[in-house]
Amino acid sequence: MPIFAHPLEALRRARRQRRQRRLRESDLRVAMQLQRIVVRIAWAAFAVLALIGVGSVGFYHIGGDHSDWSDALYMTLITISTVGYGEIVPLPTLADRVFAGFVAVSGLGALTFLFTSLSVFFLEKDLDHSLRRRRMEKRIEKLRQHFIICGFGRVGRSVGGELQNTGRHFVAIDTEEARFEDNLDKFPGLLYLQGDASDDDLLEAADVFDARGLFAVTGDDSRNLMIIITARQLNPDLRIVARAQESRNVEKMRKVGADAVISPDFTGGIRLASAMVRPHVVSFLDEMIRSDKNVRLEEVHVPAGFPATRVGDLRLRSPDYILLALRDEDGSWVFNPRVDEVVRSGTTIIALANPSGRAQLKAHLIERIG
Repeated sequence: MPIFAHPLEALRRARRQRRQRRLRESDLRVAMQLQRIVVRIAWAAFAVLALIGVGSVGFYHIGGDHSDWSDALYMTLITISTVGYGEIVPLPTLADRVFAGFVAVSGLGALTFLFTSLSVFFLEKDLDHSLRRRRMEKRIEKLRQHFIICGFGRVGRSVGGELQNTGRHFVAIDTEEARFEDNLDKFPGLLYLQGDASDDDLLEAADVFDARGLFAVTGDDSRNLMIIITARQLNPDLRIVARAQESRNVEKMRKVGADAVISPDFTGGIRLASAMVRPHVVSFLDEMIRSDKNVRLEEVHVPAGFPATRVGDLRLRSPDYILLALRDEDGSWVFNPRVDEVVRSGTTIIALANPSGRAQLKAHLIERIG
């Protein structure tokens, strides 16, 4: 049993409201920052246009009968840009040359200010880390019943690949952003956050309140422990599966709130033994995982309000799933259930199914409630 008592629902609502308020304040700051940049761009563009107008009028009067408006505009543009292809408009007097120098210096300053403001705008719009993270958080806010993967190393990517293949949404968290960028081709549309997953604010940004489960699979047991503690405090109903490098830490992780703890050394040993004594079973499981049909052993929980119904009356037949077992609320199992076995609210159905079959089975159970 977890060592933490379930907090009041009011506390969870308050935390969610605080996070939403913080996001709104962040949006307001970003909007104000972009607005200031846009105002700078507008003033810079106005200064450049005004200078072009003043320069054109000035050079037109300086040229007199020897130039027209097109010559004056061209002279202004090459002077402002400091290109200096030659004096299209003659500058015979000192005053004329002083005017041309004023246009050149003013134009250089105005253009520099304009291009600097444009560069800042595009950097803030597309490259700034805080803006990219805010856009990611907006996409995460729309998720419900998703999974959170804390640690996106080899194990975390394997977990993410399995969730992706079976049509489940997830958010990845890791301290190294390069791990996400290097795997965007394998995980198109990847939702991720960079930082320490044991931080309350980061888990709230991953919408831990609406998540279905969390994987603590970093390579550091102490960090996994802190992730478990933090996640359990934020969402007592969350299912947490953790990775333990050292077998001595398995029981510690269970005590602080992990629902299941996997030790790679232990499971690896069982896998090696199975490959020796039951090679065809292992081969079957490997082929099932590698198959492009994405068939898996799935569990579907019978929802509340479901009327007690015989398996034979449910007519659970589909090419996309096969019924294998039932598990009652008291923990008892019924393998290869007969037609007279009763399915009721709280029962868990174990089936061999692809993502479509899992969705069909859930829909079939919900229809029975109606």
